[in-house]
Amino acid sequence: MIAQLTSAVVRAILVLIVISTPSLLLPAQSPDGGQVVMLVALFAAIFTFSEYASTYPSLIEFRDAPPFNRVRLIGMFITLFLLSLVAGSSEGPETLNLIVNATGLVLAHALDFAYSPIWLLQVYLPENATTADLTLLRTMGGLSFLVGLVTISIFAVIMRLKSWPNPNTSFNVWVNLPTFDPTAGGDVVARLTRDSRINLILGCALPFLMPVLSSYGIENLQISVSRSPQLMVWLVGLWSFLPVSMLMRGLAMGRVAQMITERRKRLVRDMDENVAFAPA
Repeated sequence: MIAQLTSAVVRAILVLIVISTPSLLLPAQSPDGGQVVMLVALFAAIFTFSEYASTYPSLIEFRDAPPFNRVRLIGMFITLFLLSLVAGSSEGPETLNLIVNATGLVLAHALDFAYSPIWLLQVYLPENATTADLTLLRTMGGLSFLVGLVTISIFAVIMRLKSWPNPNTSFNVWVNLPTFDPTAGGDVVARLTRDSRINLILGCALPFLMPVLSSYGIENLQISVSRSPQLMVWLVGLWSFLPVSMLMRGLAMGRVAQMITERRKRLVRDMDENVAFAPA
């Protein structure tokens, strides 16, 4: 019990740090903005603590199948940290800032073609945006794309090399997939496979859809993204994090479906062997 509470406290603190990273590295545009970020960070930390401190699951998936959530959290932290360095580079460029900016700029030039996800990021900026703002946004897009690609690759390698989650231990579908009801009807493997494909499709489509959809909200709220570095960091960070999360969830659910299929085959094979060796 003490170990579980300690783990929950550590996770809550890490979530608090990740969400507060842009506010800690970038100057606040207004006191109210900083208070809102801290309120969201505290709410997320309390929710994380209550989720991992309780015995029964609520909303967080794969909480008993590390390192799924750890990989996502580390990827989100690295993304927000690097984007904050890029957004605050005008305050006084240092060696690390220059390296990060150069890396993002190279990636932006390589991936910035017509109707590419990075090209679509320009809808966040007004029509009279300066070249510097456009370059900054594309640089941040290139960095977040790189971190997202590395995050997915690391999780895929872990799945391949370590046979994630672990073939030698039982996998509790209820604890790790609390929003998935295996008794809702239909074959579990077919439903998991279907949900896996839907998540993979959404993960590939969100980088194209998110800039277009969120730009309408920015226009209606009359928010200037170029004047708020923290807002720009969060927009680009979520633009990368949400598709990565959907892709990782799709891969994970596909892996669970594969595990159940293999388990069924072993049971059928064992039953056949028992019948074959049974005395007449």
